[in-house]
Amino acid sequence: MSKVYLDNAATTPLDEKVIDTMVEAMRLSYGNPSSTHSIGQEAKALIEGVRRQVADYLKVQPGEIIFTSCGTESNNMIIRGCVEHLGVERIITSPMEHKCVAETIRDMKARRNVEVVYLKPDRMGDIPLVQLEEALKNSEKKTLVSLMHANNEIGNLLDIKKVGDICAEHSALFHSDTVQTIGHLDLDFSEINIDFASCSAHKFHGPKGAGFAFIRKNSRLKPMFYGGSQERELRAGTENVCGIVGLGKAMEISMENLPEYQKKISEIKEYAISRLREAIPGIKFNGHSAESHSLYTVLSVLLPFSNPLIGLQLDMKGIAVSQGSACSSGAGKPSMVMLSILDAYEMEHCTPLRVSFSHQTTAEDIDRLASALKELYDEKPGNS
Repeated sequence: MSKVYLDNAATTPLDEKVIDTMVEAMRLSYGNPSSTHSIGQEAKALIEGVRRQVADYLKVQPGEIIFTSCGTESNNMIIRGCVEHLGVERIITSPMEHKCVAETIRDMKARRNVEVVYLKPDRMGDIPLVQLEEALKNSEKKTLVSLMHANNEIGNLLDIKKVGDICAEHSALFHSDTVQTIGHLDLDFSEINIDFASCSAHKFHGPKGAGFAFIRKNSRLKPMFYGGSQERELRAGTENVCGIVGLGKAMEISMENLPEYQKKISEIKEYAISRLREAIPGIKFNGHSAESHSLYTVLSVLLPFSNPLIGLQLDMKGIAVSQGSACSSGAGKPSMVMLSILDAYEMEHCTPLRVSFSHQTTAEDIDRLASALKELYDEKPGNS
């Protein structure tokens, strides 16, 4: 049985060109980048080339790109660093954040007595920015605002330029989890008042274990752990050369093909919306995920029946999707995102499902999903 992969927001398949580039780096560029001999410096040159490449895409300085293992590490580095090194006493965030942001903030509240202000999303999952302005006006404490660019479960997009302007007006630091958007949207950080951002290569067909933190110049962050002067003395340890090279190649491919990929994936998403509406009477879509101003790679579905085993049942039919984000789908309870936007009836009688796409997704993949969901729907008493 052939497999249908519709969980690209969790991770994407490695591009074959990325694999080839990484294999070549592993075979030829095996030196330690911190070594002064030519073999080590060849590896160092590869890293610095990718750093310049990433900086060019984001319109920032190369020294503002710090390579890490993933978005989770980047977000931890930034949030913890702001509290422990920059004197942040208050964090403004929302219940819509990824677990790596939410749990880091909770830890800073517990261990560092940081005040945490949660902005309340509306029923569509949007954060009314008037709440942010009011929260920033009501305290003189040094504040970090941490709001993600695109929600990983429902695909809602935040106007990070407007948020950055509000933060700048009130002298607040601004951090955005951009894991779902870097590699999928054309971002220009030279035009956005953003201090910190994060990236994971495996969200755009690069390798797992490679990412970066964008840290605005002169931020004065210090390292989370010590042992070497790598990564502008912000992340000690021998660099993951082949992972960084893979990240660079994946980003190069993504950005060079961005208009083509956006068009293809947007069309597939529209096809999915149409086919699912045909297959399942009463189906709904969460947040703005079925609208044009959402992230084109994510569709958040609300099925009109309760089935906590639906992910397993679809998997048995060869279809990989997520009942939430990958970091919460095994938790056995609803995510904070779903708790924030669904009412009591929907929580009890409906089933959320996240379908996420890449340029490799086909119409045949969507047809198989729609047929499988229709079968499960028809099996429910009273639906046949």
